[in-house]
Amino acid sequence: SSGINAEYGYDKRMGQEVPADRLGDEWKGYILRISGGNDLQGFCMMQGVLSNTRVRLLFKKGMPNYRERRAGVRKRKSVRGCIVDSQLSVLDLVVMKKGENEIPGLTDTTQPRRLGPKRVGKIRKLFNLSKEDDVRQYVVHRPLPEKEGKKPRSKAPKIQRLVTPARIQRKRKVLALKKQRSEKNKVQAAEYAKLIAQRQREKRQALLSRRRSSNRTSTSSA
Repeated sequence: SSGINAEYGYDKRMGQEVPADRLGDEWKGYILRISGGNDLQGFCMMQGVLSNTRVRLLFKKGMPNYRERRAGVRKRKSVRGCIVDSQLSVLDLVVMKKGENEIPGLTDTTQPRRLGPKRVGKIRKLFNLSKEDDVRQYVVHRPLPEKEGKKPRSKAPKIQRLVTPARIQRKRKVLALKKQRSEKNKVQAAEYAKLIAQRQREKRQALLSRRRSSNRTSTSSA
């Protein structure tokens, strides 16, 4: 990897694309993208840290290279900058453009997808299904390792966003409860407004009666 670092120079950054012609004749025409790396002590590179040294940053939830163990906890960790230098022991590269020749073990084989789609829309898109087709019949099953004396088993994902009669009934119930709550709130608001108006009238009448009684006492004293 030190040879790779030296070939690509110590000023390249993560995300930059570099030609792979210098690695050998079989890499002619290939274009690689620098996606990361680790230094001699195992600290990984971090995108956005414009340095070729190791720095200590305060990490919080949502930042890369950090997984929050407890809610609200922040942690100061050491990371390597995103600039390539001589202290890297591993440099991660991604093939962006394929060249003329095949690379044994890299481009001459294709790895099948281990898992199939899980969402209803993606299953329909994969098998070109219509709304009338039953999606549950097209789920990709993954066979499990066979055991002696037992039947072969397979695993399938739970279909997400599947509209079933139970889901429709549950949604109808939720909407009905929501409508009942709104009607109940309207009735309670009307009753409350009626009560407030009645108390305002009572308060106004009590104020008028006090004024009249005060007027009577003032005229009698005169």
